[in-house]
Amino acid sequence: METPVNEKFRDSIATINKEGGRAWVFPKKPSGRFYAYRKWVSYGLLIFLLSAPFIKIKGNQFLLFNVLERRFNIFGAPFWPQDFHLFVISMIIGIVFITLFTVAFGRIFCGWICPQTIFMEMVFRRIEYWIEGDRGKQIRLDKQSWNAEKIKKRVLKSVIFFIISFLIANVFMAYLIGSDQLLQYVIDGPFEHLSTLISLLIFTAVFYFIFASFREQVCIIACPYGRLQGVLLDSQSIVVAYDYKRGEKDVGRAKFRKNEDRPSSGKGDCIDCFQCVHVCPTGIDIRNGTQLECINCTACIDACDHMMEKVNLPKGLIRYASEDNIAKKAKFKFTPRLKGYSSVLVILTGVLLGMSFLRNDVEANILRLPGQLYERKADNIISNVYTYKLVNKTTVKIEDVRFKLISHTGKIELVTHKNFIVPKQGIAEGTLFIEINGAALKGDSDRLKIGVYSNDKLIETTTTAFLGPRSYR
Repeated sequence: METPVNEKFRDSIATINKEGGRAWVFPKKPSGRFYAYRKWVSYGLLIFLLSAPFIKIKGNQFLLFNVLERRFNIFGAPFWPQDFHLFVISMIIGIVFITLFTVAFGRIFCGWICPQTIFMEMVFRRIEYWIEGDRGKQIRLDKQSWNAEKIKKRVLKSVIFFIISFLIANVFMAYLIGSDQLLQYVIDGPFEHLSTLISLLIFTAVFYFIFASFREQVCIIACPYGRLQGVLLDSQSIVVAYDYKRGEKDVGRAKFRKNEDRPSSGKGDCIDCFQCVHVCPTGIDIRNGTQLECINCTACIDACDHMMEKVNLPKGLIRYASEDNIAKKAKFKFTPRLKGYSSVLVILTGVLLGMSFLRNDVEANILRLPGQLYERKADNIISNVYTYKLVNKTTVKIEDVRFKLISHTGKIELVTHKNFIVPKQGIAEGTLFIEINGAALKGDSDRLKIGVYSNDKLIETTTTAFLGPRSYR
């Protein structure tokens, strides 16, 4: 069955031509009030993204995602492997937050906040406009033969793109291994750390490929978030939408003619100028309705408003609106779905805050040595051997550390030394013996409460099992 004319756009995507090859998108340089707002938001986020790895709070990097060493910093708060549950909850909160805004406002994250969009539209695309010109000049340059002008512009663009990709890769590495480590590698010289240099060049090549070649295909094909729209959007979600009621009316869209009485002719307000299509960074026609390829960047809103001003028609033919708003003039409502997502978000945030307040800067674990039984000594003393591990999550070393029994009368003997130091953001491990008089035991397995002291100040408590003879029950 042949697809109806107005539905043929669903058979393919705008970046694929009839032969199945890549149809390169040459978007027109956008301008307008929404683009001005996006620039301010984008530049603010760019400053944040580029500076976050180098900002320190109490000695902790503001954002760190060190997967290899399993160390994460979120807004200056360190998360160790022992805090992985907190990290998971924070990631779930982020997903629920994005889901909530998708249900309410569509793919607004992609158009305004996504790093891919920000770097592509506000950095690489603007450099391209500066070197090659606007849409028409770019199309002519692409079609012309490889003469001196074309080679000069393409080489200049590629060199600048590569340099920026290299800088982005360095910042990306700062997020992964830490800014202090990265700066030390720079001071030492690239050939002193060949594995890191190779990783850096791989990241540079990936970023260069994405922004110089793959481009909008990331949003259309690769990004999993774009696929969520199909299940999250409904008729009440506010998205960038074309008002087909006003744009088509009775006769449909038609080219604008001077001195015509357009309202009485039955023609829609859409003058079929294709400016909304030419300015779209993913190459779609917003007049076909909500599409997965739309990233809600608002470029079509600015282009359409500009044309409406020129032909003296009301602005807002393309605007932020829901399907119900266009079809039924219905206002935005806080739907049960939004209430459900909001409730989940509030609960998870409360859980995270509560667990964060209960979280200590020092993590202590004392475990019995596997395979070892208790030892009976003189004067009815029972001895157990343990391994201990102390994790210091702070940026200050903890000095003069010792252990003390709180729940029972007895003594703790370290194997190697009496007191020790836990380095900043480090771990101290060792072996110790706990000795308790058999008469003080309540059974063959007692729970001991042990305090961890630094300079005679209690900094953490932990519990462990103590084995004794059955006869002492």
